[in-house]
Amino acid sequence: MNRKKIALVTGGAGFIGSHLCERLKKEGYRVISLDNYFTGSKNNHISGVEYVEGHTKNIEDHITVCPDIVYHLGEYARVEQSFEDIEKVWDFNKYGTFAVLEFCRRNDCKIVYAGSSTKFGDDGLGRDQSPYAWVKATNTELVKNYASWFGIRYAITYFYNVYGPREISNGPYATVIGIFKEEYKNRQPITVVSPGTQKRNFTHVNDIVEGLFLVGEKGRGDGYGIGSDTAYTIREVAELFGGEIVMLPERKGNRNTSPVESGKTKALGWHARRSLKDDIYEFKNAVVRKKESQKNILVFSTTFYPDEGPAEKALRLLIEKMPNLHFDVITTRFSNTINDEKLLPQNVTVHKVGYGNHLDKYLLPVLGSKKVRTLVQEKSYLFGWSLFASYGALTALLNRKKTDLPLLITLADQDIEQLSPVSRFIFNTIIKGADQVYASTTSQGHHLSNLGNRIEGRRSFGNGDAFANQIRFVYTTLLNQQS
Repeated sequence: MNRKKIALVTGGAGFIGSHLCERLKKEGYRVISLDNYFTGSKNNHISGVEYVEGHTKNIEDHITVCPDIVYHLGEYARVEQSFEDIEKVWDFNKYGTFAVLEFCRRNDCKIVYAGSSTKFGDDGLGRDQSPYAWVKATNTELVKNYASWFGIRYAITYFYNVYGPREISNGPYATVIGIFKEEYKNRQPITVVSPGTQKRNFTHVNDIVEGLFLVGEKGRGDGYGIGSDTAYTIREVAELFGGEIVMLPERKGNRNTSPVESGKTKALGWHARRSLKDDIYEFKNAVVRKKESQKNILVFSTTFYPDEGPAEKALRLLIEKMPNLHFDVITTRFSNTINDEKLLPQNVTVHKVGYGNHLDKYLLPVLGSKKVRTLVQEKSYLFGWSLFASYGALTALLNRKKTDLPLLITLADQDIEQLSPVSRFIFNTIIKGADQVYASTTSQGHHLSNLGNRIEGRRSFGNGDAFANQIRFVYTTLLNQQS
């Protein structure tokens, strides 16, 4: 009796990996998934697939069988977010991939490596535009060198902007199409990162998986691009969804072009069958949209215009750039500095409490709470946002249960290492009570990581997720410009 062929899929509980596991299972493979569930989900499990939870750098400890083929999809996979997560990028994509290559060498099994098309972007400049792009590009070189040094069998594929069922639609690791779908369902403006003319070849996950399977069966060597021939600008995609469009500032690492090189994959008999335009049309016909939601955000800041530092100034600039949202800012009087509110954008209302001195910040949790309760009775908010883990955030937390308003905290110029033990205790308590927290410096990021899984597993905002993610990207960009 012939034994079943064994396929190991790293990242098998992820968006693309789960579809690949399903395809391999149908072809009669014994399928094993190795996933650390960083972005993977147990909701993506496929019946009959064997799931192992663990990091790829420990693959020798987790996988005791000898696979016939390893599909290595289990890497960090976000361009813009990789600037904030560079340690994770190195951990997952360097340490992890090295261990997987060693595993394939020792077990004499073929590896199909999922490279990144980012390295082809902007006439080859794309490979150095972000930590993610560079690490993925150098990993393809490492795979080829392993073949040269040790004779391993390999094929390298390149995906082009995958979309489809099980894609991530909320949080910092959401896909572009996933974000647009959430915004459309919730009747929110479609948020487009400037300039909007950057072109992408969006490819349905089913087409990606068919290409992967063919490359696994027949492919040898590098250069197997799997991407639709049709390119759209991000602005054009937003227009396919229809409705209001909000333009956001440019982001680092966001390439303008990325030509598709799919000739070798087509030679194996593959071609893209799905159309993004048709899929968006089907989605819009099938989805039940929620009622028009109020586009209000409740902001907590110890001070605001005209008493402002880089963080407060970045907030004011962000408000100017997002005229389709309304911001209610709860802050202190702080000082008797003349405040001509006519100079502020029309889409912000400032609610100042206190007596006009530096002691107002101590009163903010008490006086601000009263204002919060009044506002949430009058309006519906997507989420609450505090610029610091300080008195404003404490005000939000004191009202968290009463208002049921999720809380986003962005850290600006707070030097956590210089906080007194008492202040640090309060800071940590505030952080752990928030739903999502984002650092602006490496040292802040280290501190958040040390607080454990509570910060890593950021809780969803529901309807406000897409906006929260876009806003904190814009805010960080503006904050860095101020600094």
